[in-house]
Formats: sequence, structure tokens, C-alpha cells
Amino acid sequence: MSSELRRIEAMLPGLSPGDKAQLLEWLAQDLGGATPGIEKTAGVCGGAARIVRTRIPVWVPEQARRLGASEADLLRCYPTLRAEDLANAWSYVRRRRTEIERDIADNEA
Repeated sequence: MSSELRRIEAMLPGLSPGDKAQLLEWLAQDLGGATPGIEKTAGVCGGAARIVRTRIPVWVPEQARRLGASEADLLRCYPTLRAEDLANAWSYVRRRRTEIERDIADNEA
């Protein structure tokens, strides 16, 4: 491990959860726009972006939200989801709006 990584590791306990989330966001952007908690796997959910640990494509809760579902509704309907999962999904939607629009349109076709 490099000395830079050791310094960062030593600073982590002193960071607030918000600061840690911001750091994670910066790292994801630096890694090419990856969104924490979201993954794509060929052959799973048709290769669509999905919430990790699930087979729930990101477009599903986004479309539900557009149709009036609250986060509480989504967490009730999908008991494996956590609030963090939804936050990751909303972040992905903000960055990849065109992709999500296409996924929703493809599903409705």
C-alpha cells in the first residue's frame, strides 16, 4: 500500500458520513463515471444497470418514482432494498438519464 493510501486510510475515521459519500462520488467519477452500488452484468437483467445484490434494474424504481411511488413505498415493496440503494440509483439516473429513458421506453414497447 502506498504512503498516500495509508494517509487517506488514517483520515477516514475522522470524516463525516457526508464527507465519505462525497469522497466516494469523486472516486467513482475518477474511475470513469462508475456509480457505487450499481452494476451491469451481461446476461443479468438484460445487461441493464441494476442495484447490486439484486436483480432490480435501476429503471424500475425510477419509473415507479415517476408514477408517484415514494421511497418508503419502494422500500416496502422491495424489502431487500436499503435507502442507500435508492440513493445510488437516483445518482445513476442523474448521470445516465438518456440510458434510463431508453430502458423505460424499451420496457413499455
